[in-house]
Amino acid sequence: MRLEQALLGIGLGLCANAAVAAGPGFDWLAGHWCSSDDGRQVDEVWLPEAGGALLGMSRTVRGGKTESYEFMRIVPAGAGAGFHVQPNGVPPTLFAIVERGDGWVRFANAAHDFPNRIEYRREGEALKASIAGPGRDGREMRIPFDYRRCGD
Repeated sequence: MRLEQALLGIGLGLCANAAVAAGPGFDWLAGHWCSSDDGRQVDEVWLPEAGGALLGMSRTVRGGKTESYEFMRIVPAGAGAGFHVQPNGVPPTLFAIVERGDGWVRFANAAHDFPNRIEYRREGEALKASIAGPGRDGREMRIPFDYRRCGD
């Protein structure tokens, strides 16, 4: 009986550690987010987490024409964990999850030219995103994106 209790305790302890290691979920990112600035409209849509991933896409329109688009996938854990980004139809680039907390996440890929860091942060009904890394001149560059919920 003591052996069974010890094994049960060890098993529960391992499960508890796995839950902590997995971190908070990403459903705070789900929804339709919009930003407009300088004649440019950006829409970013994220489906809720299901099947081990969140799927997202974005579109930037300026002057009535699509300027860029992107397919995205966040895999929170396991094989292929990270942020898979595929802008304008090129093959996807993987950014690892380097830090995360309740309502925020930071991804990084040191081998990528620009950006090599991507961050999302939920602030109430706003979503703050940024891309950062070395600019063409080698100096640090950061581009912020301030989204609000879109009315559908």
